[in-house]
Amino acid sequence: MAGRVVRQERAVRTRAKLVQSAAEVFAESGYAGAAVSDIVGRAGLTLGALYFHFRSKGDLAREIVLSQPDLVVPAQSSEGLQHAVDVTLTWAYHLLDNPVLRAGARLVMEQEFFVAPGENSHQQWTRVVTEDLQEARRRGELREETDVGALARLVVNACTGAQMHSQIETGRRDLPRRVEEMWRCLLGAIAAVGVAETLDFTESRARLR
Repeated sequence: MAGRVVRQERAVRTRAKLVQSAAEVFAESGYAGAAVSDIVGRAGLTLGALYFHFRSKGDLAREIVLSQPDLVVPAQSSEGLQHAVDVTLTWAYHLLDNPVLRAGARLVMEQEFFVAPGENSHQQWTRVVTEDLQEARRRGELREETDVGALARLVVNACTGAQMHSQIETGRRDLPRRVEEMWRCLLGAIAAVGVAETLDFTESRARLR
């Protein structure tokens, strides 16, 4: 029994090492430019270890892309519109130094090579934001005429575009500011009276100091 537990723990560590190394290579080279040999070399593992855990480079990329929301956990609890703000700010701050999130951002335009229709990252993030906006509606934080589905898609589209432009212009250093600007522009059109003034955009919402 003890031996099996040790083997399972070793397998978990190996898989995590492969994901981390693949994320670094994908973030640097993109999907097409990433070589499996580079991934295992950086991990200090063998091709056999990789293919034991993943069938292909595509499976690795798919896991990285679809795991993104699990990595974006705000530092403070919240609900509704504040949680939607917190999730996007947490994503923006953590993208600066999390290789798995950076890989997801780099892979966003190459998903047709490894993600099945209906489960791409845009749709995934749209579902996440939609849940927060639906809760915001239940809490009376949105104007009655707000189309929650359209707004969720707009937020995801804007965040995607913001990170692309931020990468080109500042190496993503100003991405949190761009996300805050997006929300402040939207709030005048979507938030119920008095709600916008209650929202907190400070860095502490995204990560503890």
